[in-house]
Amino acid sequence: MTDFRTRIAVLDYGMGNLHSVAKALESVAPRAEVIITSDTTEAEDADRIVFPGVGAIRDCMAEIRRLGFDRFVAKAVQEKPVLGICVGMQALLEHSEENNGVDCLNILPGEVRFFGHHLRDDSGEKLKVPHMGWNRVHQTIDHPMWHGIEQDSRFYFVHSYYVDESRPELVAATCDYSVKFAAALVHDNLFAVQFHPEKSHTTGLQLLSNFVSWRGE
Repeated sequence: MTDFRTRIAVLDYGMGNLHSVAKALESVAPRAEVIITSDTTEAEDADRIVFPGVGAIRDCMAEIRRLGFDRFVAKAVQEKPVLGICVGMQALLEHSEENNGVDCLNILPGEVRFFGHHLRDDSGEKLKVPHMGWNRVHQTIDHPMWHGIEQDSRFYFVHSYYVDESRPELVAATCDYSVKFAAALVHDNLFAVQFHPEKSHTTGLQLLSNFVSWRGE
């Protein structure tokens, strides 16, 4: 059971469904203290960090750097469990093709790429971009964050850009939307997902519960 002294900080840089994430965390960890903060000093006292994100990467990166979250996240991943969500995952990479190219945090190696305008499924039907809705996530490693989650469970996605698979040693799960992409990345204390666990019903809540109990590596 989660100790009531556990503090989870959801980083607020104006980009993300922060209250949805916080409410989901409170539901799986009712004895924890969940805070939403844009203050790095306040976030430093947390035992776990959630790094969410929704929107254009250029605006996200501008606010991340303005608030000092670039330095904070780089330090936090060395010290405590950190969960990246959606654009929060993409921001961890080296570079994104979005907005004519944007340099990201360079915490993890890799590139964020655009799906393109001509995606088709196996039957030749055109696929819409953004990739929006439920899709299967295939776990590629055994990890505590997958505890209690069945292989190929469905999670909810909303994104037009994806993280490629050029660094398989970092990939914890994949998903297929005409192209195969990284649905989850892992490195030491960091676990990041392209989908939205807070919108993914039972499976998403299980993943958040796993994060609350995960001690990192």
